[in-house]
Amino acid sequence: MIERYTLPEMGNLWTDTYKLKTWLQVEIAVCEAQAELGYIPTDAVADIKAKANFDPKRVLEIEAEVRHDMIAFLTNVNEYVGDAGRYIHLGLTSSDVLDTALALQLVASLDVLMAQLESLVQAIRYQAQQHRHTVMIGRSHGIHAEPITFGFKLAGWLAEVLRHRDRLCRQQRSIAVGKISGAVGTYANIDPQVEAIACQHLGLEPDTASTQVISRDRHAEFVQTLALLAASIERFAVEIRNLQRTDVLEVEEYFAKGQKGSSAMPHKRNPIRSERLTGMARVVRNHAGTALENVALWHERDISHSAAERVILPDACILTHFMLVEATDLVKNLLVYPENMTRNLNLYGGVVFSQRVLLTLVEKGMSREDAYVVVQACAHQAWNKPDGDFRHLISQDARVAKHLSAEEVEACFDPQHHLKHLDPIYQRLGI
Repeated sequence: MIERYTLPEMGNLWTDTYKLKTWLQVEIAVCEAQAELGYIPTDAVADIKAKANFDPKRVLEIEAEVRHDMIAFLTNVNEYVGDAGRYIHLGLTSSDVLDTALALQLVASLDVLMAQLESLVQAIRYQAQQHRHTVMIGRSHGIHAEPITFGFKLAGWLAEVLRHRDRLCRQQRSIAVGKISGAVGTYANIDPQVEAIACQHLGLEPDTASTQVISRDRHAEFVQTLALLAASIERFAVEIRNLQRTDVLEVEEYFAKGQKGSSAMPHKRNPIRSERLTGMARVVRNHAGTALENVALWHERDISHSAAERVILPDACILTHFMLVEATDLVKNLLVYPENMTRNLNLYGGVVFSQRVLLTLVEKGMSREDAYVVVQACAHQAWNKPDGDFRHLISQDARVAKHLSAEEVEACFDPQHHLKHLDPIYQRLGI
């Protein structure tokens, strides 16, 4: 991922240095397990742990000659260790180290994502609490529907990110898997107990049945989980973009002092952060497609997945983290305009209360078909006219007057009727 979208907490986990550090962790854990079981001398392990090191530049230098990254790494480590280095990588294949170390990177990345997701949870919950009673219009098909509150809209966002928290928790278990099982996964040259002990040292579970690699359905699920999270952030961003439109302007991204919206039009205050999040979600979603393509490897293993993973795994983690940070700040500093929400709610004389009028007429004895005709005619007469006034038209309609008093008509236009059952939803979410 380019530097512009790489924040240090996540970016540091995907450097070459950090990757090689995890490789060394795995190699040392295997040596410790081998020594525990009596396969290699304990003093050799002490020597390895004391001397083992690497130089990323030197590794690349060697790789340019040998054309194999793991051999280059081992060669460089042995330059530091000396004679005891002959016990490093004993009975292993490259993927034992690569896949197990990759699991360590993914687990560490999930820890960072979980911490930032929790910040987003709290930001949404706070705004929902502040706007429990901020009445606004609900929309379907982009058209005014019936009253809701802004807090209720945010409650839906909160429920969604809490589901993502559960998904990431599950990922912390399903991706935390290592394999130390040899060339095709049969333990031909390594004791299965070595795998068990090494994985325990590393905080991982041994894979149930690996081939030469850990099956890539795990990694595909990981990236799909991030893609789902990115899709939800995009949903929130698209909603903010729509609500910030000039003709709506119910919420607005915070506009910092000194910020400029357009090189040509000084009046512009554009929803640039929400638009950025929308674009980023497209990238993460497409990485999920690549991760799915990586599942179908030839026989016990090929390396068609490898080059793709070097791009999609760091990029998906780094970009999802950036999106979470950006979305958290966006929600936390969101500008909310209740007066504009009230204005929009009452457009065309409260035409959005049409269902309430319809149901009240039915309750008072008018057939549903007749009531629908009356209410729709008044609503359409008021719709999209500068002086359109649905409430006035309903009040003046003789067919309505036969069934409803002026007070009963007035009661139909009370938005609180639509909000009376929201408290249980808020309670479920701790709002």
